[in-house]
Amino acid sequence: MKAEIIAVGTEILTGQIVNTNAQFLAEKLAELGIDVYFQTAVGDNTERLLAVLDIARQRSDLVILSGGLGPTDDDLTKQTLARFLRRDLVVDLQAQAKLDDFFAQRPSHSRTPNNARQALILEGSQPLANPRGLAIGSLLTVDKVTYILLPGPPNELKAMFKQEVMPRLRSGSRLYSRVMRFFGVGESHLVTILDDLIKHQTDPTLAPYTKLGEVTLRLSTKASNQDEANQRLTSLEKEILSKKEVAAAFYGYGEENSLAQVVVSLLKEKNKTVTAAESLTAGLLQANLAECSGLSQVFEGGLVTYSRAQKSSLLGIPLEDLKQHGVVSAFTAEKMAEQVRLKMGADIGLSLTGVAGPASLENQPVGRVFIGLAIADYTKVIQLNLGKRNREEIRQLAVLHALDLVRRTLLTS
Repeated sequence: MKAEIIAVGTEILTGQIVNTNAQFLAEKLAELGIDVYFQTAVGDNTERLLAVLDIARQRSDLVILSGGLGPTDDDLTKQTLARFLRRDLVVDLQAQAKLDDFFAQRPSHSRTPNNARQALILEGSQPLANPRGLAIGSLLTVDKVTYILLPGPPNELKAMFKQEVMPRLRSGSRLYSRVMRFFGVGESHLVTILDDLIKHQTDPTLAPYTKLGEVTLRLSTKASNQDEANQRLTSLEKEILSKKEVAAAFYGYGEENSLAQVVVSLLKEKNKTVTAAESLTAGLLQANLAECSGLSQVFEGGLVTYSRAQKSSLLGIPLEDLKQHGVVSAFTAEKMAEQVRLKMGADIGLSLTGVAGPASLENQPVGRVFIGLAIADYTKVIQLNLGKRNREEIRQLAVLHALDLVRRTLLTS
């Protein structure tokens, strides 16, 4: 089945609202194993909507229209589709009763004749109840094309689609997905390593996505049940992780999983504690950790030592040494990690120092970052050159690299 989504509303075209409905519908249709081939936004204009419908009828089996079901004159979706399909609009008695009840219980609300438009559906269509509002939806198949009308407000559309539409569209095959998350390997490099798998994919499929510092791979397959899907997805995952560099960068699953959550889970598993002394990131690393539940089991506290004076006062690093080596240096990162670990009594001490910009510091360029990690028997320092990014990106990337350094250390200990 080829699906098409048509969002109706001038406010979408003018940028007054973001079309989140299309994203939601595409995601849910994918779960049902229905491929979305086209998405269109059209204003509140009858002739333009008629033109869009004419194109959709020729190329799609399922056409979903969102918006334009309300009581005002610019809510013209039902009327336009009725004209396009040469169908009359008729009153749905249940929707009419809901309107009557709504206004009966709210005497202060003035009922106008145009409110009745919300209870109209195309003749011969299946009504779709609106659990969150008054505008009724509908489903109608004409000449082997199925048309579904949904309201525009996202809370109404989502509830109607889940309760009324999805049960009607379910078939024997659904789309199942698994998201794998990677840090420490760029998208282009990852794609190059997995080139053969990507070029020759059929089912399951493999799609890379990127965001700041991370790459995700979405593995998808159409299957009749979860067990069948798991077998296929696991087989593909094993092929992906057979590449040593890819396996080293893999850290977790899921859309919402984070590197900080993975690190906290590993610390609990290994019965280890962590602390940090932050300069460049000014507490951002510790804030990321604080978003994870159960952090108190592995983290008692840390320090923000932004100035040279506080690095000396709170961490006990001699001022003369800091002046000699500079605060943005491998030496300072090493001493910060060692001293914060000792002072906090933690198993792992982390440090972050560097230049976030906008100007260079101590002859070090913007984007130069040093991260230290100290444990009982050794200290490691890594140097990053993050380039001329903005301040926030440099700080966020530094935090991710620090978390990944802890992750890799725990996995090898």
